[in-house]
Amino acid sequence: MAFYHGVKTSEQATSVIAPVQTTAGLPVVFGTAPVHLTEDPSAVVNKPIICYSWEEAVQQLGYSEDWAHFTLCEAMYAQFKLYGVAPIVFVNVLDPAKHKKSTTTTATLAEKKCVVKAAVLLNTLKVSSAGQTGVANTDYTAAFDDKNQLVISVVKGGKFDTATTLNLTYDELDVENFDYRNVIGGVDSNDKATGFELIDTIYHHFGIVPGLIAAPGFSQNPTVASVMKAKSRVINNLFRATTLVDIDTTQVVKYTDAYEWKKGNSYTGESEVVCWPKVRNGDYVFHMSTHIMGIMGKCDASNSDIPTLSPSNKSMNITGLCLANGKEVMLTHSQANLLNSQGIMTAVNINGWVSWGNYTGAYPGTTDVKDTFICVRRFNDWDDQTFILTYWQKVDMPILPRNIKTILDSETIRLNGLTSRGFILGGRIEFKEAENPTTDLLNGIIRFHKYRTPPIPAQEIESISEYDVSYFKTLFQTV
Repeated sequence: MAFYHGVKTSEQATSVIAPVQTTAGLPVVFGTAPVHLTEDPSAVVNKPIICYSWEEAVQQLGYSEDWAHFTLCEAMYAQFKLYGVAPIVFVNVLDPAKHKKSTTTTATLAEKKCVVKAAVLLNTLKVSSAGQTGVANTDYTAAFDDKNQLVISVVKGGKFDTATTLNLTYDELDVENFDYRNVIGGVDSNDKATGFELIDTIYHHFGIVPGLIAAPGFSQNPTVASVMKAKSRVINNLFRATTLVDIDTTQVVKYTDAYEWKKGNSYTGESEVVCWPKVRNGDYVFHMSTHIMGIMGKCDASNSDIPTLSPSNKSMNITGLCLANGKEVMLTHSQANLLNSQGIMTAVNINGWVSWGNYTGAYPGTTDVKDTFICVRRFNDWDDQTFILTYWQKVDMPILPRNIKTILDSETIRLNGLTSRGFILGGRIEFKEAENPTTDLLNGIIRFHKYRTPPIPAQEIESISEYDVSYFKTLFQTV
């Protein structure tokens, strides 16, 4: 050590670690977008796009009310327009390079214009007439109107000035033959992740762990739902999320058939919130999972982003229930309760439409409280996520008493804070000798044992009434 003569100072690391701010409810929605309405359709294919507003989502992904073919638009509308939840991550799996078909047609001009009602990829459009090929913005203009129709207008003085018809050749999005397997995705020959495989990239892109995973329009497919369930429990091999899935209302048209379908198609995971039927808001028809996702986001936002509130009995921006064919569904309170008893979330009209159901898909096959109540399962996932990200900085530090004590003290303070604010009933953490054998310590493995008790939703509130004759005495108090 170099010679020193005088006064100096130094610092030690703070003995308590501040917790990392994490999120429980970041929604990640997979599906198809009208990418032909964007500036560069290929730029938003199998790429997570985070959006904080309606305007931002429309600009980056386009918007169409053809929700049957462009499924991300349903989630976009519900999250931003109805529930005001942000941000949301969209993953479009509709690839204009693959999912397209070539079309050649003749259009009749009316007032120097013609309209094409197709998802035209503008960069493929060729316009000709009488053997002459036009030049864009010189002989004609082409742009989508507010109804997403392609309007082609003849430029005065151009090649088509006297034309009555135009010959059009273009590629359009082939939405009719889109295969659900594109949503499932995988890793292509170039080692590029697609579809659900992109779940593992969300944290690395945005520094936020996915909390909710949805695929409205596809999650009623058991193959899709099974992959969603599997991927949600091993995000980055570290984190867990909740999946929102729907029961197919083309197959299940009676509430009494919902449980058999759910069980037969293995919609029984502790990470799954299973929904039936579809919902309506005026002329708009939604998958129920889309609305439950919005409700969860609102609940978390009102609760310091800590997921201890049940998504059940929360106001829904809907006007009724329906099937895929639009047929109205009427559910009484007892019928909705039957669905709840089978681990299926629904909605009921009690002083207005509210969500109804506290159980995950694991119920009633599983009765362990940590896996059956939606809010308990989501809190535990969030709490584990917070622990991992907070103490990651301690990985590879020497196994010393002071480092163990730092984790114990820091986590105790955090748990006590959650308790005092009413988010949990109580919590503690211990470092037990029995759970840390010498053989594990020699391999650099240490284990902490944490106890936590998030509150259970009050599913049943009962008032017991009794006729009390002792109050007859009041009759004589004024005599």
